[in-house]
Amino acid sequence: MHAQHHFFTSESVSEGHPDKVSDQISDAILDSLLAHDPMARVACETLCTTGLVVVAGEVTVHNDAANKALGQAEETVRETVKRIGYTNDPSIRFDDTSCAVIRTLHGQSADIARGVDNAADNAKEPGAGDQGLMFGYACRETPELMPLPIHISHRLVEMQAQVRRQNKKIPGLRPDAKSQVTIEYDAKNKPVRIDTVVLSTQHDARWNGAKKQKELKALVIKHIIAPVMPKKLFDPKTVTIHVNPTGQFEIGGPHGDTGLTGRKIIVDTYGGKGRHGGGAFSGKDPSKVDRSAAYMARYVAKNLVASGLCDECEVQLSYAIGVAEPTSVFINTFGSNRIPEGDLVAIVRKFVPLTPRGIINHLKLRAPIYSPTAAYGHFGRKPGTVTVNGKAHETFTWEKTDLAKTFHKAAGLR
Repeated sequence: MHAQHHFFTSESVSEGHPDKVSDQISDAILDSLLAHDPMARVACETLCTTGLVVVAGEVTVHNDAANKALGQAEETVRETVKRIGYTNDPSIRFDDTSCAVIRTLHGQSADIARGVDNAADNAKEPGAGDQGLMFGYACRETPELMPLPIHISHRLVEMQAQVRRQNKKIPGLRPDAKSQVTIEYDAKNKPVRIDTVVLSTQHDARWNGAKKQKELKALVIKHIIAPVMPKKLFDPKTVTIHVNPTGQFEIGGPHGDTGLTGRKIIVDTYGGKGRHGGGAFSGKDPSKVDRSAAYMARYVAKNLVASGLCDECEVQLSYAIGVAEPTSVFINTFGSNRIPEGDLVAIVRKFVPLTPRGIINHLKLRAPIYSPTAAYGHFGRKPGTVTVNGKAHETFTWEKTDLAKTFHKAAGLR
């Protein structure tokens, strides 16, 4: 609880932001390998800049089909850049046909593989791929049980991409964009109004100049900002709106700023609400607990909130490299719990598998499901399916609330 009204801000970036371009390339390469080898070990990092993509990391595959996919990494890079929208415009100075692709990938360290293959605490279990701490978070601010500022920020850049692809309502938009949303909360930590919205969108030369930027701002408010705002919280008379506050945004994407995989970890998670262990997600196979345990922590937190046992929840899991069982499980409900937090931990440990193998199997993570996560957030998304090589795979399984009733029943509450 807070003694008075307060403000909280989160940001998001579009699929054309250079860091997100890098994330999407890394996850596209990961998916291309998992499609043929579910046991592939992948840690793929990407750098993109003017006319250049560099792909580096450690990859181990176990069959010819996956080896072939690995050999086609350059094609995977170009397909991803094209899908994002960097095509057919030399003035952008980064596109799918002209960019150089440098690939430097090698096998995983034998010392790391040894601990992952056979855990120190149970030789029959795989161990964690690294040490570290991972956090998951959920709250009741949105139906998706996500914090409202990051939820709206994601929707803004999603809408920018939708309007850009239509190319009718606002012609001349380009892929790079950033959003930021400030929410005013009351003393009970409930959202009461949207205070400030920022949207910076890349565009072509037709929108340069003060007069044209004023016209662009009106179109952006009408077609991008207003449609995604929750009507009860959005008052056009009181909200502050900034569109391209520098005056214009023609130079952007990897030409305007170098992109790196894993540089948008707060955008990927909860927008600053809840804590973050520091590990990035994209380009990592599920043996890396940086990714899989963060997904499980979100799954646990979301199911605890959905169960009615708390209104806000942060879950921390921690691991030691080469060890299967977590070194700690911690739950913080910020005073919103209906039973003691220690009892919540006991319930989670009873019903949720927390070893790397248990997490992977429960959430069905050995599948080519990661490309959709690489833009617009890894959390607060709708579970669905993706079909690869004729086979359907479940996506965003960590967003299910299928354990909520089990948790509630185990708590013994009416």
